[in-house]
Amino acid sequence: MITRNTLHIDLDMRAGALKLLTRPGVVVDTGALVTNYSQIKARGAADAPVVLRVRITGEINYGQLVVRPPRRGFGRRRPTA
Repeated sequence: MITRNTLHIDLDMRAGALKLLTRPGVVVDTGALVTNYSQIKARGAADAPVVLRVRITGEINYGQLVVRPPRRGFGRRRPTA
């Protein structure tokens, strides 16, 4: 349970991928993250009031950080025939 309006993540990752699935109102700041041969993919935030700020600092080497909303229908079961 997150009880504050800011969540700080200190990242030290090598050769991996981190995917953050966010909902509207969650803003992810990667400005202080050091990248070495790495990639950051972040989708634009929806027009919603900011509920939570996630600040990611640290270092990522040979990796990937993806920030996106969950896919539509995520978690739903498909009907069986």
